[in-house]
Amino acid sequence: GGVGSWIVEALARSAIGHLTLIDLDNVAESNVNRQIQALSGTIGQAKIAALAERIAQINPFCRVTLVEDFIAPDNLPQMLGSTRFDYVIDAIDSVKAKAALIAYCRDHQLPLILIGSAGGQTDPTQIAVRDLGRTEHEPLLKRVRKILRAEYGYPRGEKRKFHVDAVFSTEPLRFPEGETACAVDGDERSVTGLNCAGFGSSVVVTATFGMVASAHVLRALAGEAAGQSAPALL
Repeated sequence: GGVGSWIVEALARSAIGHLTLIDLDNVAESNVNRQIQALSGTIGQAKIAALAERIAQINPFCRVTLVEDFIAPDNLPQMLGSTRFDYVIDAIDSVKAKAALIAYCRDHQLPLILIGSAGGQTDPTQIAVRDLGRTEHEPLLKRVRKILRAEYGYPRGEKRKFHVDAVFSTEPLRFPEGETACAVDGDERSVTGLNCAGFGSSVVVTATFGMVASAHVLRALAGEAAGQSAPALL
């Protein structure tokens, strides 16, 4: 999507040898403002298929595994259990799926980085990486923490570490003003995913989210011995 496609671009251009892309969505006209694979010639195509074609032109030596499905709390073993991934990169809309993925990666000792919400923001210089328990102005990740505490035994209490990194913005959300087509009611609870619905989005923010996450993963991979497994982008 608006963040994940830029992560794919960065990893493909950084000589990653194997990428697993998991998604069940198709390219739509509404994606053109923020998704790198969204072009006039790809409308209606599966997003991960369009990205695979792009990867082949950038880095023909990169092996790409496509999984046309959505991650859900009940299918994580089927989605991730057959491969030992070097890194898992979350770009999931659903808070329940996000929380389940965090718990699964914890239980299976898989390195993971989360992506927070990128809608309603305009300043890419305020994007940061912190422990999930130390994020701010981030209602999506706040809801994820609540589920993790209630359903997966994560520690309660403000500022307790979750030991998983998250990309987020310290910029307060900018709610639409007036009777705009995408107006929301100013309630942070309306933030339900990464798809920017109701808020609008800027490619300078969504792309920077992706580049910050990619840089974090590349630094981590560069510090470890080369293996045969692959980063997974969800």
